[in-house]
Amino acid sequence: MKKNALSIERELKWLELLLAFRFECYKQNRRSMEVIKQLPPNLTKDDSVFANFVKQHQLNVIERLALIMTLAPHVRPQIYELFLKNQSKESAGNSEFGGWIGKAHGGFLPTIETLAFVAGGANLAIRFSLVDLFTPDHKFIKNDIISIIHAEDHEPFFSGFMSLSPSLIELFTAGKESKPVFSTKFPAKLIKTDLSWDDLVIDENVENEVLHITNWIKNKDQIYQQWGQQGVIKPGYKALFHGPPGTGKSFTAGLIGKATGKDVYRVDLSMVVSKWVGETEKNLARIFDSAENKDWILFFDEADSLFGKRTNTQSSQERYANQEVSYLLQRVEDINSTVILASNLKGNMDEAFLRRFHSIIYFPLPKAKQRLQMWENYLGKRFNMDAEIDLAAISEEYEVTGASIVNILKYCAIKSVERPDKKIMKDDLVFGIRREIMKEGKFS
Repeated sequence: MKKNALSIERELKWLELLLAFRFECYKQNRRSMEVIKQLPPNLTKDDSVFANFVKQHQLNVIERLALIMTLAPHVRPQIYELFLKNQSKESAGNSEFGGWIGKAHGGFLPTIETLAFVAGGANLAIRFSLVDLFTPDHKFIKNDIISIIHAEDHEPFFSGFMSLSPSLIELFTAGKESKPVFSTKFPAKLIKTDLSWDDLVIDENVENEVLHITNWIKNKDQIYQQWGQQGVIKPGYKALFHGPPGTGKSFTAGLIGKATGKDVYRVDLSMVVSKWVGETEKNLARIFDSAENKDWILFFDEADSLFGKRTNTQSSQERYANQEVSYLLQRVEDINSTVILASNLKGNMDEAFLRRFHSIIYFPLPKAKQRLQMWENYLGKRFNMDAEIDLAAISEEYEVTGASIVNILKYCAIKSVERPDKKIMKDDLVFGIRREIMKEGKFS
């Protein structure tokens, strides 16, 4: 991190020079309209984290100024003492250079007005050009680099506080970005698997469809950039996995993430759905905003509870439910990331969603041949089995899913560990199977 500290130090010294010039003009009551003459440090041969970020996003002089100004309160807050000397804590702000006074922080926090003051003084052309930096299509907003926070509605746009993404603050100061922590503010968990494609037993049709999704994620940049398909093909990919419980929908989502090197986040719908009007949309907005342009895979299990059919009745409760579905429809369609919805029943899904899925994949119950392969994968290669166990016969007789087989093996493992030879006995295996089938309510 020494290289990175030196790079940011040079950037801060550049900012100090610009501040000194503007305040010299300010003290002389001279409304300077000069554009930035002092260029930022040359980063051509700099391979620090900060320099690589600037080069990766191809930031111009004004964009670099905005970046270092939003980073400064976190690494060198005293650099803004010039503003504090000219703005009392009781004031609502200075109309010429803007800024907020922090509450717990107590220091000066730059607004777009501050950026305009430093970048061009009273130059209206520079001021007007700054508006483009904070439009939805600009890299600052699109890539979640800088966001704008307004204290009150209907106040001038330039009064908004420039907030640097927390992940970037961590990147510039610690050299890495940590994963989002599961919480009420981010109700999604990162899912990982130590297993491989060899452990997933699915039929050929499902395998081909899953491979299609994987190939899209791996090659989408080439499709957009090299083949010039921006504006023709919408960004992101939306898929629906449907079929009986335990047939590998969640497992497949995890393996797609592992194969493509993408993080997979399972959204906890119990923490998303709220009985209070508007809260469900707010909870979902936090997830979608976090996932936007992060190249994550968002996985919604039992998605029909949230993405279900809209109704024609006009009770207030159902109208709000319909609004939630409409909101989801729009956000899922617009997001740049991969979104996978899983449902036990495709028929429960709203038709508007079904029309927008790029892939709809049915995960059927495994057939005897597939069940045998799963028994052999999970049991035959990992456990000491009783010689009386005939996996082929068990596969023919008992219609169980892959998830059920895993539960059965857990039961058998607990029983076998009690024995000196650590062997799985046929009676325990059969009892474990019947126990699992009874849990599913197939017979008593």
